[in-house]
Amino acid sequence: MTETVAAIVAAHRAGTRSPAQTVARTYQRIRDHNDPAIFISLRDEKDAIAEAEALTKKDAAQLPLYGVPFAVKDNIDALGLPTTAACPAFSYMPAHDATAVARLRAAGAITIGKTNLDQFATGLVGVRSPYGIPINPIRADLIPGGSSSGSSVAVSAGLVPLALGTDTAGSGRVPAMLNNIVGLKPSLGLISTAGLVPACRTLDCISIFSLTVDDAIAALQVVAGPDGADPFSRDRPLAAMTAFPQNLRLGVPRNGQLIFFGDKAAEAAFGEALKRWTSLGATLVEFDLEPFYETARLLYEGPWVAERYLVIRNLLASSPDSIHPVTREITAAGARLTASDTFAALYRLQALRRVAERAFAHLDAIVLPTAPTAYSTAQVLANPIELNSRLGTYTNFVNLLDLCGLALPAAMRPDGIPFGITLLAPAGKDALLASIGRVFHAETKLPLGAGSLPQPPLAAMPAMTSGDEIAIAVVGAHLSGMALNDELTELGGRLLEATATAADYKLYALDTTPAKPGMLRVAPGTGSSIALEVWALPAAAFGKFVAAIPPPLSIGTVRLADGRGVKGFIVEPVDISGARDISGFGGWRTFMAEKVANSE
Repeated sequence: MTETVAAIVAAHRAGTRSPAQTVARTYQRIRDHNDPAIFISLRDEKDAIAEAEALTKKDAAQLPLYGVPFAVKDNIDALGLPTTAACPAFSYMPAHDATAVARLRAAGAITIGKTNLDQFATGLVGVRSPYGIPINPIRADLIPGGSSSGSSVAVSAGLVPLALGTDTAGSGRVPAMLNNIVGLKPSLGLISTAGLVPACRTLDCISIFSLTVDDAIAALQVVAGPDGADPFSRDRPLAAMTAFPQNLRLGVPRNGQLIFFGDKAAEAAFGEALKRWTSLGATLVEFDLEPFYETARLLYEGPWVAERYLVIRNLLASSPDSIHPVTREITAAGARLTASDTFAALYRLQALRRVAERAFAHLDAIVLPTAPTAYSTAQVLANPIELNSRLGTYTNFVNLLDLCGLALPAAMRPDGIPFGITLLAPAGKDALLASIGRVFHAETKLPLGAGSLPQPPLAAMPAMTSGDEIAIAVVGAHLSGMALNDELTELGGRLLEATATAADYKLYALDTTPAKPGMLRVAPGTGSSIALEVWALPAAAFGKFVAAIPPPLSIGTVRLADGRGVKGFIVEPVDISGARDISGFGGWRTFMAEKVANSE
């Protein structure tokens, strides 16, 4: 039976089911489903269960993905399993997990196996693999979509609730539509690509497949963040989700600009999706889609094909027959491109980026079909390149323009084919897309994936800042009910939430009079999660409050457990000399309570 990430974590924390039982059930579901083309390799079941059992010795409250089974597209490294990129001749054993995989595991998730893909992540169809074609669980004659075919099918079929894919030209979005699931394509650099076999290294994203938007965001909050091992990584804190915003302005293409290749059912489904957005309160604003189409043509007609060629040029030279013939035909063209071709395309792309920026200047996001139509496996095998190209109509331009995207189920057509839409916005607006996308998905009332499980009720969003307010995280005497809390309340501060940091901090009792806490950021995974509160202060009051902070404390960006970054109290390494490490208490309030108890 299909389950969400949230439901699994809740069951584990409540003790109604153990992580080991969930993992064992996952393997049984894989056996029962009996589609050998979904996974290229599976982890040994006993090892996965042992890892799940070991989780019970940890604090479940500090593991946001406590015992959640997940799958990994087989162009992403996972320790103990070969990375093949769907090419046996390319296969190698990685020395360690990719950063994204390592972060999921550190959050309590359990790796199950490596999933099938269009070879070297070249394709949107899911049929270009020597390991077979995964069967679409919605309609068996349909392609599964690619290149992340196995990951999307595994989630839709209820084998795992979460899977990593990749997305360079739509590989994390097209299969999401064809399998009636959510596909989150993050901003470039938000998720580290260290440990990923590149397709186009300057454009590659690791993406997330899940049954709900909330599940996708739960995973993104864990894996997002800078990584020194990835030179394309960006230090861009993930914003918090909010309630559905008022005055939402959604861009829709001008009349006559959308292409459906004669698919009237898809065209009608998109029209119904726009009506749903209007009923939710969004204002639809027309924009010119033609510059986006021109950008899309650059991806395969321009020099970025040379990036794909770079990855496999040695294999092309030494063992060309080991490469899928369609992949070989597409990739070999990269060898013929010149430096002048590259610069001409880069100049044109920069101009097109400026056009896109102007389009978004008065829009919160744009909404498009995820793909213009859907095809059967037989159709794609008969016409592999043209039909694949059509599927990328609304996806190929996204990474070239540095946009983030969220693919959402929108309808089940009368012919039983899923239809989906994609929200797009400039980089850094991932949380905004999730905030509005989760509401749209819930309004469709579609079952989750290929199963009959209804969508769960939407969780309430935490209170947010408004107007000119600025959020600030406090860890010491400014906490509610403590000695200096009135400094916040007298400045008009209001409590937003009680939460905790990511497990990247140590807390010290500084050698000051009176004692003050000093919170120091350390290497990921080597620290603790520290309890804190997030308060909102008017901008003018924030400046006054910060100006009064005495040394050795200062204000920096604090990373919260859910991946958000907010301003908050920190201390520099030089200032912890002679200080007591009190991280084990989990927060200043607990430390002070024990200190008082010991003095009585």
